[in-house]
Amino acid sequence: MATFLNFSGFEMYFENVESGEDYALTPRFTHDGATPTEEMNGAGNLMDFLDEPFPDVGTYEDFHTIDWLREKSRDTDRHRKITSKSKESIWELIKSLLDAWSGWVVMLLIGLLSGTLAGVIDLAVDWMTDLKEGVCLSAFWYSHEQCCWTSNETTFDDRDKCPQWQKWAELMTGHAEGAGAYVLNYFLYILWALLFSFLAVSLVRVFAPYACGSGIPEIKTILSGFIIRGYLGKWTLLIKTVTLVLAVSSGLSLGKEGPLVHVACCCGNLFCSLFSKYSKNEGKRREVLSAAAAAGVSVAFGAPIGGVLFSLEEVSYYFPLKTLWRSFFAALVAAFTLRSINPFGNSRLVLFYVEYHTPWYMAELVPFILLGVFGGLWGTLFIRANIAWCRRRKTTQLGKYPVLEVIAVTGITAVLAYPNPYTRRSTSELISELFNDCGALESSQLCDYINNPNMSRPVDDIPDRPAGPGVYNALWQLALALVFKIVITIFTFGMKIPSGLFIPSMAVGAIAGRIVGIAVEQMAYHHHDWIIFKNWCRPGADCVTPGLYAMVGAAACLGGVTRMTVSLVVIMFELTGGLEYIVPLMAAAVTSKWVADAFGKEGIYESHIQLNGYPYLDVRDEFTHRTLATDVMRPRRSEPPLAVLTQDTTTVEDVETLIKDTDYNGFPVVVSRESERLIGFVQRRDLTLAIKNARQKQDGVVSSSVVYFTEDAPQLPASNPQPLKLRRILNLSPFTVTDHTPMETVVDIFRKLGLRQCLVTRSGRLLGIITKKDVLRHMAQMMNQDPESIMFN
Repeated sequence: MATFLNFSGFEMYFENVESGEDYALTPRFTHDGATPTEEMNGAGNLMDFLDEPFPDVGTYEDFHTIDWLREKSRDTDRHRKITSKSKESIWELIKSLLDAWSGWVVMLLIGLLSGTLAGVIDLAVDWMTDLKEGVCLSAFWYSHEQCCWTSNETTFDDRDKCPQWQKWAELMTGHAEGAGAYVLNYFLYILWALLFSFLAVSLVRVFAPYACGSGIPEIKTILSGFIIRGYLGKWTLLIKTVTLVLAVSSGLSLGKEGPLVHVACCCGNLFCSLFSKYSKNEGKRREVLSAAAAAGVSVAFGAPIGGVLFSLEEVSYYFPLKTLWRSFFAALVAAFTLRSINPFGNSRLVLFYVEYHTPWYMAELVPFILLGVFGGLWGTLFIRANIAWCRRRKTTQLGKYPVLEVIAVTGITAVLAYPNPYTRRSTSELISELFNDCGALESSQLCDYINNPNMSRPVDDIPDRPAGPGVYNALWQLALALVFKIVITIFTFGMKIPSGLFIPSMAVGAIAGRIVGIAVEQMAYHHHDWIIFKNWCRPGADCVTPGLYAMVGAAACLGGVTRMTVSLVVIMFELTGGLEYIVPLMAAAVTSKWVADAFGKEGIYESHIQLNGYPYLDVRDEFTHRTLATDVMRPRRSEPPLAVLTQDTTTVEDVETLIKDTDYNGFPVVVSRESERLIGFVQRRDLTLAIKNARQKQDGVVSSSVVYFTEDAPQLPASNPQPLKLRRILNLSPFTVTDHTPMETVVDIFRKLGLRQCLVTRSGRLLGIITKKDVLRHMAQMMNQDPESIMFN
């Protein structure tokens, strides 16, 4: 609450600020008279900068951490001013209502744009993926499936074949079969894949370097308060959208789901710039980005609730209840928009929707848990191998040739993928087929069972049957596809193109799960008299659903890589519609996380955050070492003394020299260098901007002018130049701890309050400073890691 008190000719303005932020006491003169001190200095009315805000004050430099308390305080003040003004006139009341509703408007716009972009990406990926194999003669912009939808020549046995769709060999030579046609199709498949990947990496490299990767590690870091300018910019949004289509269409082992979170956050950042409430407050902007991440997952998987939980569990650092509601609304609008576009042509939000007709049985928990163990082991293997490869890329000549690396990996992928029908098709289509239940209308190899001609059961209750030659052939192809996906994904994730990890991880688990499911199904059929099957699997009954095992395996592997639990289960049942299979999914997800955590607590995104040296304090990490604040604070005994400013004896030249000679984010202000009694803390950027603005706008400010942070000007001779008052940029209540505070407490304070720095005192006397970077270095040192790996402040 802002309060004005009149005292003998001037009014004292108190800013009541939450969470230990500025309590600024600023004189605002109400008459033309000068104070005795001013008359002595010949200064007249002194300007206190920030009484009239100047551009960029309170902003942050690139690769720096925001001050959450300061942002919260500024938003509280802004809200109070709007509330008080709303009582003055109807126009001000309307403005206050518009301000209150601006958050919902931003969510609506994010949902609409992210849903539209996701629909366009899905349609473009379908068309360009099929373009590698052939073209639709009736309309070249149709994908294979769309081309054959309206064909009258399509038969039941060859539903994916129609005269309107021709493979390249048939179009060029007139021959659809034979070795020559196969070789030509093979060659053109590789050529298209290389073209798509080359375009993707070239566009990223030339126009938007930040458009590479999945984006989730950087989104997590940005949401924790870090500034990476341009990462969520307009160019990044445009290039990421285009190159994501190219990268997925090239056939590389990557998905579009992770990058869609980055795309949605770019949309959120774009709309934040339209509203000063969010564009001028980094804390409020991050609330919008948290909701945008939820919208991204909503359109990636068609899982609005899962998206909200993903944002809460996996990416967000600060997630108040208000953000929960707005995230839900943004995810809802995004899902509705995607459903309106209907990119898959099945009136569903996803390609993986399944309908199983058989319940699961308690005995099946054993293979489900085993799939969870496999998922945890796969997650551990992938994280360690991928991080090792990415580290090698960063530290060797390999990293200097990203285009060559992408071309090489694409070429190897295309050459190895084409001969196997399960790796040739897009990963999403592969997962869809693996999840699918074998009904009477299925023509897949996986459904090539030997039918009993005497069977007279309804279509939705087909009993278990012996596997035919097609199933055994498919098993060998799936086993080869599993090895291929495991190896190639390690080298693909992290290249300089948009690359998501959700779909490749799910594909690995789905392949393993389908193989296990078929094995259990055949065991139940051939050995139904075993005690394990006797109680629940009668002869001629439909006991085992292999597609369910694929779904559980997909969840287990995705959980092993990302360490998601609650949001993963919700995403999976929204993704597939298998609501009654929550318990198997939960069992696999929990087992996967336990097994993976036994080898290391970090998921793939946390590991990439560490690899890149981002200053991210994970709230899930535990600090149990018995060290004190004095062990971590700077300056150390061998270092020069702390760079400080005094409250009324430092000149403008001294300040400018200190800023020039150091790269610190800010400086403590003390009474004097002798007493070292702490007054407050001033940010480097605010100091720089204030002095620059003062030289332009206030006459008499020169290099020898005294800078003071007190209410009253210091007693100076009349011959001295006019002093510069900068009390308003001083934080009078910086967060402080004593030198004997346990580091366990200090780490908790940094996590929960989002601090940039913390001052260390003893009996009010300043001893040193602890920054977020110091905390991260100390934690790395305690875990026997390289403390210099934390690159940014």
